[in-house]
Amino acid sequence: MKLKNRMRLFGSIFMLISILLGAFASHYLERFLTSESLSSFQVGIRYLTYHGLALLLFSSFDFFTDREKKIFSTLIILGSILFSGSIFILSFKSVLTFSVATLGPVTPLGGGILILGWCYSVLCFLKRT
Repeated sequence: MKLKNRMRLFGSIFMLISILLGAFASHYLERFLTSESLSSFQVGIRYLTYHGLALLLFSSFDFFTDREKKIFSTLIILGSILFSGSIFILSFKSVLTFSVATLGPVTPLGGGILILGWCYSVLCFLKRT
């Protein structure tokens, strides 16, 4: 699959998941989750939305080389999955019958990878100016 299409596919998937989980959260999860857990869940949705949009937008930028796009998109995809995914799961810790405490460190790891992705994009922009 071409890199541009891979970025658009993941961007679209992230947007679809964000819309579905947002509707699920506002119409169903408020019955089961505490307000704090629901708020955390919505943070995961928000960041997944931001990064889905970023992938869609950056897929069309011509001033990044394919290598730079590949590095950026890999960092954003991996970081988003780890960050938002772990938040989604951790939001349910009060209703799950098993412990998800081991996922706690995954959230900042995903966030760190997202930060690396954005730092990399800044460096790529600065190289061109």
